[in-house]
Amino acid sequence: MATDLIPFNRPYATGREAGYIAEAIANSHLSGDGAFTRRCNRWIEDQTGCTRALLTPSCTASLDLSAMLLDLEPGDEVIMPSYTFVSTANAFVLRGAVPVFVDIREDTLNLDERLIEAAITPRTRTIVPVHYAGVACEMDAILDIARRHDLRVVEDAAQGILAGYKGRPLGAIGDIGALSFHETKNIICGEGGALMVNDRTLVARAEIIREKGTDRSRFFRGEVDKYTWQDLGSSLLPGDATAAFLWAQLEEAKQITAKRVALWHSYHEMLAPLEQEGLLRRPIVPADCHHNGHIYYVLVAPEIDRNRVLGELKAAGVHAVFHYVPLHSSPAGRRFGRMQGDLAITDSLAARLVRLPMWIGLSQAQQQKVCDTLELVVSKLQPVQGKRLGRTF
Repeated sequence: MATDLIPFNRPYATGREAGYIAEAIANSHLSGDGAFTRRCNRWIEDQTGCTRALLTPSCTASLDLSAMLLDLEPGDEVIMPSYTFVSTANAFVLRGAVPVFVDIREDTLNLDERLIEAAITPRTRTIVPVHYAGVACEMDAILDIARRHDLRVVEDAAQGILAGYKGRPLGAIGDIGALSFHETKNIICGEGGALMVNDRTLVARAEIIREKGTDRSRFFRGEVDKYTWQDLGSSLLPGDATAAFLWAQLEEAKQITAKRVALWHSYHEMLAPLEQEGLLRRPIVPADCHHNGHIYYVLVAPEIDRNRVLGELKAAGVHAVFHYVPLHSSPAGRRFGRMQGDLAITDSLAARLVRLPMWIGLSQAQQQKVCDTLELVVSKLQPVQGKRLGRTF
């Protein structure tokens, strides 16, 4: 086993995090909605144009909040891709709703908008597009379908901060959006997230649900003389020390994103010859999508054993990883959800995807090692009869 392993992820710090946490401690306000939380909320609102941003403990919590906010009932159906993290489904299953898994597009690995209408039934209430790798779903088509069928749209933009679709920031296009600041994301605070409310009619209730079902936010704004239990809710606020860490990241969010995009393009250029030889496929980003360099992945040729690729890369000092196990194939997915169609593209691409190391500070020499090692591995594992055919897939 190589001792100089290039890790898959290395959390990035700007250098101001500790100072801001100390400031939060000095402010004597470490619970939710302190000064740093308010700064972060305003930054998200200013950068995205969403009506209201509310920090949460995680993107999972944001999705949970959105499911409560939409008053989903047992038996209601929610359309989503199977190729996503479990939180996308869990949030709605917790309300008794049924995830309806639809296949993904071959180019972007996003929900295939052309298959959505066939999945709609009288019980359908919501569509949940997931912007995989910070590359936008085809939102105009999805919004049009939602409008014609009177459905809500909840964007799972966990990977989408500072990415966009036709000039519109991800998370600020549908009725509700959810961001993640987990340490594996571009902008981080260890564990954290944000709810983006774009429908003004949902703002007041979102605040109440997030504050344990009370109108505490209105009380602190001086709009009521006391706060009381108004609705269902939970404790969905991060502490202000967490927000202080996040604020140091948001201050440099554009620079961080630019660095990640540069790393993404470097990989893309280095790996072009392998795509031309038919050994792998690089990511495809449609012209209308402005991505944020969150993930660089490749799809190995169908004849190549992806798991052997990962094992040999790690043995050579490169920690690459797979991504989601499709939810429809999981025990809970079969129990709580249903499939629309056979999801053949989801199954195929999920089995071939390899995510490469991606973090601020990754050197060009390290990227070159990743790409050179990948070339050696996939060339060795490619069956002789299918080798270097220059095919597309």
